[in-house]
Amino acid sequence: MAAVSASMLPLLFFARASGLVVAALVLSWALAFKSSFLPHSSSQEDLIYAVLHPLLMVIGFIIISGEAILVHRWLPGSRNLKKSVHLCLQGLALACGIFGIWTKFHGIDGVVANFYSLHSWMGLICVSLFGAQWMMGFLSFWHRAEVRMTRVRVLPWHIFLGLYTYGLAVATAETGLLEKLTFLQTRRNVYKSCPESMVVNSLGLGLALLSGFVIFAAVSPKSHVPVNKPKCLSS
Repeated sequence: MAAVSASMLPLLFFARASGLVVAALVLSWALAFKSSFLPHSSSQEDLIYAVLHPLLMVIGFIIISGEAILVHRWLPGSRNLKKSVHLCLQGLALACGIFGIWTKFHGIDGVVANFYSLHSWMGLICVSLFGAQWMMGFLSFWHRAEVRMTRVRVLPWHIFLGLYTYGLAVATAETGLLEKLTFLQTRRNVYKSCPESMVVNSLGLGLALLSGFVIFAAVSPKSHVPVNKPKCLSS
């Protein structure tokens, strides 16, 4: 059972703190300014789906997948335990991502109307890559009879694709925030200095900080505490 190294504690602290700030900001935006998520008056069901989209994609997809990445850095126990927790958290994040996209396509404008922007294209590519990455991890975890050398060769690509997909998810969220805020400022007369604009801008900054801390913690080399072996006393 390995303890968390002292050099990793600040990164884990700032990653968790920025994650809490991001969650609080997206909750405040969705609950306090929920009328901004629909361009015109619609049913209560459509409003619920519109509000669920940012909550699921930010909290359910980005924050939970970031926590899954950090599992290997703080969770004590065996390697199989870390892999199983990592796989479960990533599966939960994938489910939130799929449901989050479904809530967007469930809107009153249909699927085609929501598939016109860079944000939507990046989102579909990101969730597709995430699903393929999760399936590779799932098969690798349960099929342990494969050659160890093959798993060693695949591991760097698995780590790279995982971090790339996580960064792509954050970039997709940033394009969504920019798209939404631009629409509100041009169509709904939302001023650049109003509270909603400040919340959205702070949310974008918080996502950038969160991704930086998570990726930095993931690529930081593990520090091993040297163990002093007892010297044999010569008689």
